[in-house]
Amino acid sequence: MSKPSSFSLRGRKALVAIKDERDATIVRRQFERLGIDIVTWDGVAKIDCRPDVTLIDDEFLPLAAPAQRAALGRSPVIALLGTETPSRLKLVLDLDPASFLVKPLRSAGIYAALVLAFERSERTNELKQQVLKLEQRLRSRRVVLAAVLQVMHTHALAEPAAFALIRRAAMEQRKTIEELSAEITANGSLPRAAG
Repeated sequence: MSKPSSFSLRGRKALVAIKDERDATIVRRQFERLGIDIVTWDGVAKIDCRPDVTLIDDEFLPLAAPAQRAALGRSPVIALLGTETPSRLKLVLDLDPASFLVKPLRSAGIYAALVLAFERSERTNELKQQVLKLEQRLRSRRVVLAAVLQVMHTHALAEPAAFALIRRAAMEQRKTIEELSAEITANGSLPRAAG
């Protein structure tokens, strides 16, 4: 199943915590136009929904309960900034917002902030997945090195030739170099190609 487009907002759910009624009305009106379901939050109650995005007024900061911070961290956050003091900005940055809006709110800019928040969240998740894969490959380098040394010893080859042999065998067997290297170190020799 593919992820919805960052530009398509209909059917998404937003957790909204805004103190000023005028700003809250503007957000409600824009979200209704965009087809976004709204769950209001007073900044105190337990968050019992899984929103797709959170809009939080900087007047609710700092969040006292760790559970609140954890709940907000599951979806992109759009911060509503009322003042630009360094202390207030630090509190906002602690939320790691994906986008922001400046108060007093206007209807212009809300859609752009939502799209940017969803897009940044998606890109951040992709980068996290890439980092996990690279960390896994980095951990497996020891196994690859051990296999290269073993092939060098058993076949009397130089390091580049031993690695090339492993790479070629991995390609023929449709395995990663890391998978084949693990087999080599476990079996003590290069596995025979099937077929």
